[in-house]
Amino acid sequence: MNKFAPLAAIATLAVFAMVPAVVHAAEASQSVRAAAAEATTVKVTEGKMIYGTNGQRLAPVYRVQADGSVQIILEGRLVTIASSNLTTANGKVATTLSKAQLLP
Repeated sequence: MNKFAPLAAIATLAVFAMVPAVVHAAEASQSVRAAAAEATTVKVTEGKMIYGTNGQRLAPVYRVQADGSVQIILEGRLVTIASSNLTTANGKVATTLSKAQLLP
């Protein structure tokens, strides 16, 4: 039994030596995910034109929700577009959804 005591002590020390590195890696991973989420968030203001997948103008933003989704009035209907479906290119805000997908 005494033969394994030094081996157990070394294994315990090795585990405790690795814990800070694992915790640091997890924190770094979380900060990278948060930065990526901020980078993909599209800043939209009311009145900004929303463009469709083919570059056509759909409608100006009627309202911006607290979660970042926007509402537009499209063919007389109030349509909500989730922020995950919005992109920006050349200063224009576009949706990844087609007009047919937006209208029920």
